Amino acid sequence: MSNFVEKLIKVAEENEATKGIISKEKAEILEKLSSHMLEVNEHLNLTAIRDEDGVILKHLVDSSACVPYIKENARIADIGCGGGFPSLVIAILRGDVSVLGVDSVAKKVKYVGDTAALLGLSNVEVSSRRAEELGQDKSYRESFDVVTARAVARLNVLCELCIPLLNIGGKFIAMKSLTTEEELEEAENAVALVGGEVKSVNRYTLTDGKETLERTIIVIEKVKSTHQKYPRNNSQIAKKPL
Repeated sequence: MSNFVEKLIKVAEENEATKGIISKEKAEILEKLSSHMLEVNEHLNLTAIRDEDGVILKHLVDSSACVPYIKENARIADIGCGGGFPSLVIAILRGDVSVLGVDSVAKKVKYVGDTAALLGLSNVEVSSRRAEELGQDKSYRESFDVVTARAVARLNVLCELCIPLLNIGGKFIAMKSLTTEEELEEAENAVALVGGEVKSVNRYTLTDGKETLERTIIVIEKVKSTHQKYPRNNSQIAKKPL
C-alpha cells in the first residue's frame, strides 16, 4: 500500500461523514486520479490545491461525503464539474451509477472525459452545454435521479439550474462550505418555485489532523414538476435570481 493510499484511507476513516466509503481498491484508483490531475494541472489550471495533503482532504475526501446520499443505480448530473470533483470521485466509488459531468468550460469538460477514459470509467459522460440549456432540453429535463453541485454558486441560483433536471422524487445534493441560515432563507422562494422541498441540512467537519473544513450538504427533493419557464436563460438568472 502506497503512502498516498494509506493516508487517504486514514483521513476518510477518521471523519464520521466519510467513514467506510473509501476502500483500498478505490483509494488506489483515486491515487491515479490525483497524480493525473496534478500533472495536467501544470498547464490547465484545474485547481489551486497542489499539495498531496490538500488534494486528499479538500478534493477526494470532501467529494466522497455526498456518496451516502446517492441511491443505487442513480442517473446523476454534476453541475459545474470543473476538475472532476465530485463527478469523477462519485464514478470511482459508485460503479452502479452513471454520471454526466456538466461544465461550460470546454477544456475542463474534455479533461474530465479524457480522465474517465484513462481510468477505465465507463459510467461517465460529459457535456459543455450550460446547465440552463440542458434544463430546457427534453432529452435531459426531469430525467436525473440525482443532481450534484459543489462550490458553484449561491443556493437560490443553484436551485433554478439543478432542480429542473431532476425527475419527481429525485434529489438535489448541494455541497457547500459552512452554509448560513441567511443563504437557506434566501433560497426558500427558489426551492418552491422550481418544485423542490428541503429534506435535510447536514453540517459536519472534515479534518486530516492539521486542517479542519466546515461543510454542509443540503438535500432538496423534487416534489412536483418544474414550470416550463424554468430554468431561465443565463442573463435573466444573473440579473434577477429567484
